[in-house]
Amino acid sequence: MAMSTLTMDAARLTPVSEKKGAPERLVSLDAFRGLTMLLLISHGFGIYDAFKNKAAWAGQFEHATWVGCTVWDLIQPAFTFMVGVAMPLALAKRAKGAAGHVLWRAMILLVLSNILSNWGTTQPLKLQFINVLCQIAFSYVLCFGILQLRFPMQVVAATALMIGHHALFYLFPGPSGPYDQTGNIGAVIDLKLLGYNYPGYYTTINFLGNAVTVLFGCWTGLLMLSGRSHMERIKVLVGCGVAALGLGLFLGNWIPMVKRLWLGSFTFVSAGWVLLAFAAFYWFVEVQGKKRWTFPLVVVGMNCIFIYSFSQVLRGWLSRGIASFDGQQFAMLGSYGAIPHNVIVMTVMWGLCYWLYKRQIFFKI
Repeated sequence: MAMSTLTMDAARLTPVSEKKGAPERLVSLDAFRGLTMLLLISHGFGIYDAFKNKAAWAGQFEHATWVGCTVWDLIQPAFTFMVGVAMPLALAKRAKGAAGHVLWRAMILLVLSNILSNWGTTQPLKLQFINVLCQIAFSYVLCFGILQLRFPMQVVAATALMIGHHALFYLFPGPSGPYDQTGNIGAVIDLKLLGYNYPGYYTTINFLGNAVTVLFGCWTGLLMLSGRSHMERIKVLVGCGVAALGLGLFLGNWIPMVKRLWLGSFTFVSAGWVLLAFAAFYWFVEVQGKKRWTFPLVVVGMNCIFIYSFSQVLRGWLSRGIASFDGQQFAMLGSYGAIPHNVIVMTVMWGLCYWLYKRQIFFKI
């Protein structure tokens, strides 16, 4: 039933230009995705390394050590949210065999994730499920199942998912409480299932919270497929963004804002910021028609799987190679040399995406 609904939504799709004819590609989504990936591959443009001992705000370009939410913490929610936005249209095009496609895609993501995570290691290979691609794989399957329901039941399912996720922590608390850094239920499960715990206190069951973020993206995708006008869509995005931000901050009084566990407070706060940011992109690009400036972002946004994989495997090699020619990361500038060095590395990686873009080569799963 849900798949037929998605198909009808696609048939009624109002082009983002609000002109008659075939629907245009949502440039704002590609641009937003591109900005997210540029932030990732630039390592924050080296700003954290340059200012970490000089300015407190530099911490915005690094993950919060445990409780808190920085700009850098919003990269993964933004990326997984955009996976959700693209999901309804992709499924509408595959009304037949959609379930098989979802399972196949999830399997490919799991395999690719483990290849990237183990690449270059001299230690025994480790099975892992915390890489962002694995988290997307689990969330993709879970959200596909939820999308089979009518919308009110989707909301109920998402609520039940969040309650169940948090109930695990309270039913099986660690030595210092439900959200104990090393002894929470997620860490216990990983140790039993995988034989080790991930560095940085991440846990596999993060995907339960991440799936809600992807689902927010799915609902946004359905909004884009609706016959609503531009301004109606923007009002919904902004309204939901403000509500999510407020709810997340409110929940933070009882549930710590921990990205590494992807708890409810972080889920809503990050979703709120992402929705507001996407609304801004949508208004500026689609409504105002300011598309030309997005080209450098679109080049990366249309090849995000390639650039993410390259970053995981070869960015370090590229950075070391460039350092041989730029005075070891512009050592004469002290810590500030990290900025031009990382900008150069990012520019070279952007050039690879541009080379692929010009030849219409796009890596997709």
